Amino acid sequence: MFVMSVKGNTLKITAAILAAAIVITALVVFLPVGGAVSAGSVFEGKDTVNYDKIKTNENRIEFLRQFGWEPGDDCIEEAEIKIPADFDKIMKAYNEVQKAQGFNLDNYKGKTAMRYTYEIKNYPDYDGKVFANIIIYKNRVIGGDICSSDVDGFIHGFEKQASSE
Repeated sequence: MFVMSVKGNTLKITAAILAAAIVITALVVFLPVGGAVSAGSVFEGKDTVNYDKIKTNENRIEFLRQFGWEPGDDCIEEAEIKIPADFDKIMKAYNEVQKAQGFNLDNYKGKTAMRYTYEIKNYPDYDGKVFANIIIYKNRVIGGDICSSDVDGFIHGFEKQASSE
């Protein structure tokens, strides 16, 4: 038979450790993980960038204007897209563009989202057509890009590049 005696100090220490474990568990469970993009840390010089409640064409145009872009008045393509459950090499590279601007499509693998494409009218020092793609899931921007339509063109995040300012 095994007998164990416990002193008062041991009970207090055990209770304190148990209470700390409960508090840590509660913080892990109830604090949000990711999702929110802090515009101040991602886009220097911008106080606030609205990523939520993007429901209408006007909301999407205003979203692009926050970065200094002038899109056409109408969306030129609206497509339902499924974010792949497994990323190939191209999708991984595209997600790196997203991560550089504070998004992460890993969080939406297998989900269906909407992609809206607008022509950009004020891209400096470039003669070809430039487009903005906005990826929206549940009325929230979760990714997107600014790109050219040329074969040897470019792609980057919403923020204007140093060479395009």
